[in-house]
Amino acid sequence: MQISRVHGLMAEALDYRSMRQDLISSNIANVDTPGYKARDIAFSDLLAQKREAIYPTESTRSLQLAQTDPRHLSGAQTDEKKRAEIFFRDGHLARNDGNTVDLDIETTEMAKNGIMYNAVIAAMKKDGAIFRSVLDASAKIQ
Repeated sequence: MQISRVHGLMAEALDYRSMRQDLISSNIANVDTPGYKARDIAFSDLLAQKREAIYPTESTRSLQLAQTDPRHLSGAQTDEKKRAEIFFRDGHLARNDGNTVDLDIETTEMAKNGIMYNAVIAAMKKDGAIFRSVLDASAKIQ
């Protein structure tokens, strides 16, 4: 039984937010490590694609290919290219020791990520509360 269509998407968003928190913490821990390059993770495009798959809009709907034989290729994109990618942050000035960690940026990103993590948790709680209220209401009908 599925709570809602977006429940899995929200759970995946929590996983990515947790992974991003770990990367930012690692960046902060290595603020004094010579040659360390600040890392981050890009997952917003991936989540947007998955959202479009759950709730397609008029602009993203497309005509499906007809398959006249089950041995034909489906024409669908595979999910192997659709994953979050860890990258080195560019655009930050490296110090003399080659370290690119900027403590101000890292703490700001950590705070933003924490707020987004808490927002997703609040949305999941609300989604669960709605589901629970429907179950409670249906139990009273009997």
